[in-house]
Amino acid sequence: MTDLTPQKDAALAAIADAASLEALDEQRVAALGKKGWVSLALKTLGGMSPDERQVAAPAIQAVRAEIADAIDAKKAALEAAELEAQLASETLDLTLPAPATPQGSVHPVSQVMDELAEIFADLGFSVATGPEIEDDWHNFTALNMDESHPARAMHDTFYFPDAAPDSGKMLLRTHTSPVQIRSMKEQGAPIRLIAPGRVYRSDSDATHTPMFHQVEGLVVDRDIHLGHLKWTLETFFKAFFEREDITLRLRPSYFPFTEPSVEVDVGYSNEGNRRVVGGHGDAEGHDWMELGGSGMVNRRVLEMAGVDPDEYQGFAFGLGIDRIAMLKYGMNDLRAFFDGDPRWLSHYGFAAVDQPTLSAGVGAAS
Repeated sequence: MTDLTPQKDAALAAIADAASLEALDEQRVAALGKKGWVSLALKTLGGMSPDERQVAAPAIQAVRAEIADAIDAKKAALEAAELEAQLASETLDLTLPAPATPQGSVHPVSQVMDELAEIFADLGFSVATGPEIEDDWHNFTALNMDESHPARAMHDTFYFPDAAPDSGKMLLRTHTSPVQIRSMKEQGAPIRLIAPGRVYRSDSDATHTPMFHQVEGLVVDRDIHLGHLKWTLETFFKAFFEREDITLRLRPSYFPFTEPSVEVDVGYSNEGNRRVVGGHGDAEGHDWMELGGSGMVNRRVLEMAGVDPDEYQGFAFGLGIDRIAMLKYGMNDLRAFFDGDPRWLSHYGFAAVDQPTLSAGVGAAS
């Protein structure tokens, strides 16, 4: 076998002198590549006798390992030197002033959700969440909505056509009321919660979108009546709009999951192109605006949620988060909430430090 020592020494010297990763890779290919001198030496083993092969094979493999180790060590050294040079050239001046304006903002819907949670937490409510993909039973049946109810129609509800046969119809929830059912089944009574979140209905115009945000409230306890409902909503609206002249009107209505049911109206006046909440709706220059539905929880709903209706009563209410955000902060088109226009977000968005608190005021300056 030809002695590989001279080639090995020359290769080791060339590897040590390599000034760049490209030059080092050339040495790797020259020695260990398919046509490299080490690879060619390994191919000669096939023509040797067993005795010759027994001596030559370990010697060639030792040369191969020595070359490979030298390449790895040199590569690590070159990469470390390259990183050091990069770090030395890329400096960050920490004394530069902060940007004149923040680069991002909190969406009004997120801000209003925080305001809701802050106000209702002070009233003893917890915040509950639930799945946005619901089954037909939690979304409709458990809420006393019969099979012929219009809300179950395909043109109002987004159904999933490929749901598992044993799971019932699956759909994008049309309200956050299923969270109330799940919470009552898990926790029983008494219970006091709000359930904010995204809901979905097949509708789209200046005041409706296929996806929007809703908050529902639920109180179940002994001796609950409509007076508790009105006081709760009045207290909330006074804190939310930061005005004491809030006047509510409850109008009889019908919802399958409450009995009796009432629509909630609030007094407002027009100031230019903006509606401003406050004052009595029957006073001169004022009118009433519908903000949501509410009522006493139907006995059948309590029964299906596992609560004894002879011992407990409750009230529930639902409000559109996007709608009350528009009313409070002077927006006139719901579709802009979901356009992602940075100009709109810059104008209506909130700074991350504008955390709503009851002591400092929930309405942070936008």
